[in-house]
Amino acid sequence: MPLGELVPAPIARLPWAIMLLLCAIGGFGIIVLYSAAGGSVTPWASSQALRFCIFMAMAITLSWVPARIWNSIALPGYALTLVALFGVELLGAVKGGSQRWLELGPIRLQPSEFMKPFIVLAVAKFYTMLPPSETRRFGAIWPAVVLIALPAGLVMLQPDLGTALMITGGGVVVMFLAGIPLRLFIGGALGLALFIPLAVNFLLHEYQRNRVLIFLNPENDPLGTGYHISQSKIAIGSGGLFGKGFGNGSQVHLDYLPEGHTDFVFATLAEEWGLVGGLLLILAFMLLIRWGMNVAHRAQNRFARLAAAGLATTIFYYVAINLMMVMGLAPVVGIPLPLVSFGGSAQMTVLICVGILMSIDRSATTQSRW
Repeated sequence: MPLGELVPAPIARLPWAIMLLLCAIGGFGIIVLYSAAGGSVTPWASSQALRFCIFMAMAITLSWVPARIWNSIALPGYALTLVALFGVELLGAVKGGSQRWLELGPIRLQPSEFMKPFIVLAVAKFYTMLPPSETRRFGAIWPAVVLIALPAGLVMLQPDLGTALMITGGGVVVMFLAGIPLRLFIGGALGLALFIPLAVNFLLHEYQRNRVLIFLNPENDPLGTGYHISQSKIAIGSGGLFGKGFGNGSQVHLDYLPEGHTDFVFATLAEEWGLVGGLLLILAFMLLIRWGMNVAHRAQNRFARLAAAGLATTIFYYVAINLMMVMGLAPVVGIPLPLVSFGGSAQMTVLICVGILMSIDRSATTQSRW
């Protein structure tokens, strides 16, 4: 009997190539965490593996949701998540000086993570409802700006600069792809450049201001606020071409590298696996993002195209900001490397994005058959 008849059609239609790529990235991350713990599955590798399996199953489940459902729930889901963000300000749990979580009995939710995909869906929905002829008018700009500014402002109050930037970036890229004139983005960029000095001096918290200043000159306080960046650069540079070998990273094992299992996990990886290991991981992420953009290209309607491109870009932001951060090319804003850094929030968000992308791709493939 042919193999195609043995495997049920719904299973055979799953995007196995992307699922295997995700498993390769996630599996590599578990190996790095195992090494970072000194060759132990606890406390990081085992729980990371469990979460990956749960969220991977969630992504597969989301892939079965018809794309039209995401179109229908885009604005209600955005509104519900926005209400949750208001709830964080009123009732949220405080941890580590930040107020980012809602505690519902034994469940702790971070609504800002759900806003990352929902801001993309909501702005895509707005431009789907807007006639194409209206896209270049002012009425096509201010509602989208409000949609983006409300959650970004609430997240800044938590305070969480990195997530606010992710939400803003996800919404803005959909605006750009929808056809908003380029001159407005150039003007906005110039205005932002003028606003940044005011924000650094008057709006950011002191620790956020120190991160920006130390980014400009990390050697100014190498044993204080610049310690993370300095040690991260040392770890990456000491790995050389092929690395020091699995389990032989001195920076993380001798506790020189802070957060070597979370935000700075790439430095841990680069020290043990070298430039080759780092480039292979970056290539894997590039293939994932390229697949997401191809999903947008194959999509059958405007909403699906905008949503898919925005979700793929959200994954890109995660990877690009984290890599720039650990290499000293951007301030430290607390963005983890998805599927590799220890923790469930980024892993969940990225696999939600992947699940919706698989859903859009499945719907496009089904329609093309007809």
